[in-house]
Amino acid sequence: MIKQISRVIDGLAHCVQVDSGKIASYTVDGFEFIHQRATGWPNSDTEMFPIIGPTAKADYRVQVNDSKVVLDQHGLLREFPYEHLTSEGAMSRWVKKYKAFTELTNSKYPENSPETVQFWPHDFTFTKSFGFNEKGLEITFEIEADKEMPYMLGYHPAFKINPDYKAELIADKQTHTIQNVLHAGSEAYEIAHSTRLILKNEKSIAIETEGFNHFMCWTEVPEMLCIEPITFYPSSVNQKELHKGFQTMNTPKRIFKTLIYPVELL
Repeated sequence: MIKQISRVIDGLAHCVQVDSGKIASYTVDGFEFIHQRATGWPNSDTEMFPIIGPTAKADYRVQVNDSKVVLDQHGLLREFPYEHLTSEGAMSRWVKKYKAFTELTNSKYPENSPETVQFWPHDFTFTKSFGFNEKGLEITFEIEADKEMPYMLGYHPAFKINPDYKAELIADKQTHTIQNVLHAGSEAYEIAHSTRLILKNEKSIAIETEGFNHFMCWTEVPEMLCIEPITFYPSSVNQKELHKGFQTMNTPKRIFKTLIYPVELL
């Protein structure tokens, strides 16, 4: 199911296409910023929840309070589809609802994992909204769960790169090259304690966040770059200690935002 919403901002036509709850395209005056899945990663975005990172070295078990939970890389949110709530005007809303201990088929089995299912010991509702503000595209995540639930959250969009132009990331007056990201490999390249960065390429784009503390970046090819707002960088701990990255809800609802918009650089 593809939904399209658009808005003119400062004389520029912003348009986003949402395919079953995932961003498929974001163009500004016809220029495409989102990876089109032709080379490299076969997706354009996804979410990492309720954990971030791999679990193979922990036998696919994550400590959750007093028990071990079977979870594969980046958690189980990606293992079941979004339901469409509404797409009206300049807003599109999608939701996933999960019942505690429901076993979900693990899509990594059998090629990349021995675990056939995953599960989580809490109910939650995860709502994803696409809209526009005065700068550009705003993507909002709302988590509703009991106050005791631990969680991590990461957003995993992929951006199109033109390899004929230098690709750099600028954050807090520091520059990071795509070679830095390639060198980091599967662990991903961390840009810590930052809520805004700019991807400089043929046309430049800014990514701002609310609720996230850091970014991690990943690619295996020069034609795309995943820029991922995260609450926790998983490679900072041993996989058996991944639970150290959990936050606790402490409230019935948590809201996180990612804002994407074009910028002009001198």
